[in-house]
Amino acid sequence: MEYGLIGGKLGHSFSKPIHELVGGYDYQLVPLPTQEEAREFLEKREFKGINVTIPYKKLVIPYCHWVAPQAQAIGAVNCLVNREGKLYGYNTDYSGFCYLLDANGISLKDKTVLILGSGATHNTLTAVCKDRGAREILTAGRRGGEGILTYDQAAARTDVEVVLNASPAGMYPENGSCLLDLSRLDKLEGVADCVYNPFSTRLVLEAQKRGIPAVGGFEMLVAQAVYAAQLFLDRELDPEIIPRTVSRLRGELCNVSLIGMPSCGKSTIGRRLAKDLGKTFVDLDEEIEREAGKPIPEIFAQGGEEAFRVLETRVTARVTKGQNQVISTGGGIVTREENIPLLRQNGPVLWIRRPLDQLSVGGYRPLSKSREELARMEALRSPLYQGAADGVVENGASLEAVCAQALELCRSLF
Repeated sequence: MEYGLIGGKLGHSFSKPIHELVGGYDYQLVPLPTQEEAREFLEKREFKGINVTIPYKKLVIPYCHWVAPQAQAIGAVNCLVNREGKLYGYNTDYSGFCYLLDANGISLKDKTVLILGSGATHNTLTAVCKDRGAREILTAGRRGGEGILTYDQAAARTDVEVVLNASPAGMYPENGSCLLDLSRLDKLEGVADCVYNPFSTRLVLEAQKRGIPAVGGFEMLVAQAVYAAQLFLDRELDPEIIPRTVSRLRGELCNVSLIGMPSCGKSTIGRRLAKDLGKTFVDLDEEIEREAGKPIPEIFAQGGEEAFRVLETRVTARVTKGQNQVISTGGGIVTREENIPLLRQNGPVLWIRRPLDQLSVGGYRPLSKSREELARMEALRSPLYQGAADGVVENGASLEAVCAQALELCRSLF
C-alpha cells in the first residue's frame, strides 16, 4: 500500500473517493481494530503516506522521527509521511477546520465558544480557538469533571456565541443524536460540526431551523485531505480544488428526497431523476410495504393512520441513513415533524407541486377518497411542504420538461 487511512472502524469513511479525486493515487482503507494491529502496521512502515483517525492520533506519535510543531501543541497526528523509512507527523485537521470556518463565515474572535466533546479532536479545535482570538473557551462532556461542563450545565451558559462539535455524536450509524439543547442559547450565532456523515447532523439542522448559520464537517474533511495530499505528493495543489471537490462529491453522495401530494408525480419523476443523476431510486411506500409484509391499505385498515405513520418514520430513518439515492416519499410524510430532519440530513428536499385538478382521487390512496378531501388535504399540507423543501418543481408540463427542471434544481443545490 502506498497511501491510505488507518483507524479502528472505517465503514463510514469518505476518504477514499476524496483522495483519489484530488491526488490521483490509489487510496486504501485499513481498519485496525486493536492497538496491537496498529503498532504492527506502524512498525512495518510499508506505506508512503497515510492518514490516521480515531483512536490512533496519539498512538502514532512515538513512531515519528519528527512531529510538526502544530501537531505537537495539539498532541495529535492525523497525517504520516514516510521519507526514506522515517515517519514525519502532521495535523491537517487544524487547517481543515480553519477552512471550514472561513468558507462559512464563522468567526471566533472575541467570542465565547463551547466545544462539545473532550477527545483528540477537542484539542485541535481548542488550538484553533486560541489562535483565532476566542474570548472564552468552554468544554462540555457527558460526565463533566474538572474544567468540563456537563451538557445540562453547558445549555445554561446563555452567553455562548459559537458551538463547535468535536464529539462523534450524531455520526453514522447513530444519526439523529444531539448532545446539546440549543433553545436556551439566546446569543448563539454560529455552529460548526466536525461530523461529516451525515452531511448535516441533528445539531446542525436544529441550528439552521433557528436561523443560525451552521455547517457539518464535509468541507473540513475535503480540505484536510487536500492538505494531506500536498504533503504526500510534496507539491502545492490549486486551492480551488477544495470547493470543486466538495461540490462534486456532495452531488455524487447526497440523497435527493421528493415530497408532495399523492399522485403529484414523485415516483415517475424520481425514477427519471435517479437515472439522470446516477443514483439509486427508492420508493418509501414500497419499503414500508416490504417491512410490514402487507400493502398500505391493509396497514391503514388494521391499525389506522397512526400505525402507518409510526412505521413510515421508522422506515424513513433507516433509508435516509444511506446515500446516493433519490427517495420518493408518501404524501403525508410532512405531517410528522420528526421526519423532516431525517430527509434533510443527507441532501436536499424537493417539493413536486402539481395543480389540484390534475391529482387523482381514490384508488390505492386511503386518504384521497374525494375531490373535497383532497382539497382540504392540500390546504393543510402545502405550508408543510413549503417549510420542508429546498426548492419547488412545478409538475404542470411535459415529463421531459419537468425532469429537466428537477435536474437543474438539483445541480444548483449541490
